[in-house]
Amino acid sequence: METAYINRVATAVPANDFHAVFARFADTLLADKPRRKDAFARMSARSGIEHRYSVLSAAYGAGRGGLDGSGFYVAGRFPGTAERMRVFAAHAPDLAVEAVERLGLGEERRRITHLVVTCCTGFSAPGVDFEIIERCGLPRTMERTHIGFMGCHAAINGLKLARNIVGADRSARVLVVNIELCTLHLQETSDLERLLLFLLWGDGCAASLVTSEPEGIAIDSFRSIVLPHTAELMQWQIGDSGFDMVLSGRVPSAIGETLRLYGSEILEGRTTSDFGLWAIHPGGRTILDAVQQAFGLAPSALAASREVLRLFGNMSSATVMFVLERLLHASRRSALGCAMAFGPGLTAETMLFHTGARVPAFSDHRSAREREFHELVA
Repeated sequence: METAYINRVATAVPANDFHAVFARFADTLLADKPRRKDAFARMSARSGIEHRYSVLSAAYGAGRGGLDGSGFYVAGRFPGTAERMRVFAAHAPDLAVEAVERLGLGEERRRITHLVVTCCTGFSAPGVDFEIIERCGLPRTMERTHIGFMGCHAAINGLKLARNIVGADRSARVLVVNIELCTLHLQETSDLERLLLFLLWGDGCAASLVTSEPEGIAIDSFRSIVLPHTAELMQWQIGDSGFDMVLSGRVPSAIGETLRLYGSEILEGRTTSDFGLWAIHPGGRTILDAVQQAFGLAPSALAASREVLRLFGNMSSATVMFVLERLLHASRRSALGCAMAFGPGLTAETMLFHTGARVPAFSDHRSAREREFHELVA
C-alpha cells in the first residue's frame, strides 16, 4: 500500500475562554452544598486544565443570571436539543473554515479530492462539509465522508480512512477536519461527578492534509481494541436536553489494564524506549496518568498531551490532532511515534507513525497562547 503522510496540521479555537466562567457558575449550582462545593474546587485545581474555549460568550451572567452572556445557559431553563443544534449550525462552520484556512493551501485547494469530517457534538444537513467546500473554494466534485458520533477517538478513524484512500490512489489529496463544540452540551445539575465531567470540555477544530507526498508525518499502521465488558463506562446519548455523556471514574483504570494487556500488540513488538513521540489524547489528567504508568513512560514523554490539556481542555475528536500538530513542528529528527485516543465502547484507537520526512514550513497564524505552547514543547 502507498505510504500516506500527514503533510500539515492546523488548529483553531474560539475566542472566548470559558474555563474560569464555568467554575464560577458551578459554584452557584452548589451554593447550598458546601461539601460538594469544596470538593469541586479541589478537583478543579487538580484537573491540569487552565483554559477552555467556547463559541458562547464568556461574559458570566451579563445581568441574566446565567453562565454565558448570550443567555444560552440560564439557571432553571437550559436549552433543549433543537436550540443547541441551531447554535452548532451557526458557529461550527466558522471555526472549521478558520482551521482549514490556517493550513495555507493557497492554489493547492483546487487539487483536494476528498473531504473527511469527524464530529460528535452537532449535526445538520447540508452541514459543515458543505460550508467548508463553499467558503474555502474547494472542488465541487470532491468526495465527502462524515464520521459521526464516534467520540474522542474519531480523529484516528478519520486518518485511517484518509490513509486507505491515499493507499488506493496515490494522486488523492484528503482534507480531514475534526470539529467539536463540546460546550453546547452542558447539563444543569448539582451532581458532583457530572459537574466534574463538564469541567473537561472545550470547543476546537483541527484540519489536516493527507497525501502520498513525503512531507510531515508518515503513517505506519493502525490498531483498534474494543475493551470487553466496558460498554457502560463511556456512553454518549442524544436526549431532549442535548447530548448526554456518561464517563465512569473507572475509565482510567480500564485503559491502564488494557494497555498492560495489549501494549506489545499496540507497539507491534517494540518497546516503549523505541518511541520518541507520544500523541496521547488528553481525555483528562487521570487518563494521561494511566497511560504513563501502564507504559512506564518518563514524565516528559506526555508533555505535549498535558500542555494541550492545560491550554485547551478536552475537545473530543479534535484534541489528539492538537497534540500531533505540536509534535510535527517540534520534531526535527527521525523518530517513531504512537498516537492514541479513547472513546465509547470502551474503545482504544492507535496509530504508529514516524517523522523524518520534510517538515512543512509553519504558517504562523498562532495566538499568544499557541506561541506559548510551542515554546514549551520545542
